[in-house]
Amino acid sequence: MKTAILTKKEHDATDGWMRRTQLLAAAIFAAMTSGCVQVSAPEEPIVIELNINVQQTVDVNLQEDVENLIENNPELFPE
Repeated sequence: MKTAILTKKEHDATDGWMRRTQLLAAAIFAAMTSGCVQVSAPEEPIVIELNINVQQTVDVNLQEDVENLIENNPELFPE
């Protein structure tokens, strides 16, 4: 009976050196690009300006005008 033999990839002597160099370069890059971030509350209060248009009054006024028009001119608007 034959047993299976697993083959191993032959490693070059420079593989470990390349990996260490890449890790070192990544660590240096991460250290150089990381900065100190400070978060603080503003000294002045935050102001939010809201431009709100109230159109309900306009609709009510138009509805009242139409009701008055119908009451004053029943011949124009038969029921």
